[in-house]
Amino acid sequence: MRDKYPNFAALAFAESADAFSISLRNTGSSIVVAAPHGGGIEPGTSEIALSIAGNDLSYYLFEGKKVRGNDDLHVTSSNFDEPQCLVLLKESNMVLTVHGEDSETEVVFLGGLCSAVLASIRAELELHGFTVRELSGSNLQGHHPQNICNIGRIGAGIQLELSSGLRRSFFKSLTRAGRRRPTLRLLQFTNQIREALLQNRV
Repeated sequence: MRDKYPNFAALAFAESADAFSISLRNTGSSIVVAAPHGGGIEPGTSEIALSIAGNDLSYYLFEGKKVRGNDDLHVTSSNFDEPQCLVLLKESNMVLTVHGEDSETEVVFLGGLCSAVLASIRAELELHGFTVRELSGSNLQGHHPQNICNIGRIGAGIQLELSSGLRRSFFKSLTRAGRRRPTLRLLQFTNQIREALLQNRV
């Protein structure tokens, strides 16, 4: 999918103020969890990011709030330059971003440049029955140095691309109302991510 807007400034100029929302929490943690395509853009990613962040990790959410057409608010991660996001992420040591992918198979696609933490996340998830793969195509693997998952102080982060099928298993449904009713599987998933992150805190 080709983005409608090349960056945040173009998006903010063209869209109404109530088309999107930005929320963040800075706990001073060394890790930030971010969902740059939350709300109605890639449904479920905001809720998953918040669950990973828990009570202690910093987070950032950019959420589509439109009744329809939230896809218009998607700005690819290497171009995502919303100012509050950049400040928070660059002040952290490492960033983990949560994205949505369209396939119906329940799968986690891992990307980013922090190989040690990626290996730990893969091991934790596979141990608990989750299917982990890598996306083909370098532009989808979170390897670009300007991808927001890689702009923390160590220059290497984690990108989670979660299939529609997997995200749907975390909630009653992926509708706005359904996402308010998480399943136990969401906690099982995010607990394993947190375990891997905290074991490899940088």
